[in-house]
Amino acid sequence: MASYTAIIERCPETGLYVGYVPGFPGAHSQGASLDELNQNLVEVLELLLEDGPPELEGEFIGTQLLMVS
Repeated sequence: MASYTAIIERCPETGLYVGYVPGFPGAHSQGASLDELNQNLVEVLELLLEDGPPELEGEFIGTQLLMVS
């Protein structure tokens, strides 16, 4: 079983949660709740992985807090 990190944001216009897996082409979805988004992302990943493991375009490293004056 593989694991992937998803980045999740909330769209201010629609109120929907939007998520994507960095570096994984096509691995993105949305949902009205975090649970719905999670289910949608898992479904998308399962479909994309049917052709085998992806050739990732990048690797998620983390987040960084930036201080701007």
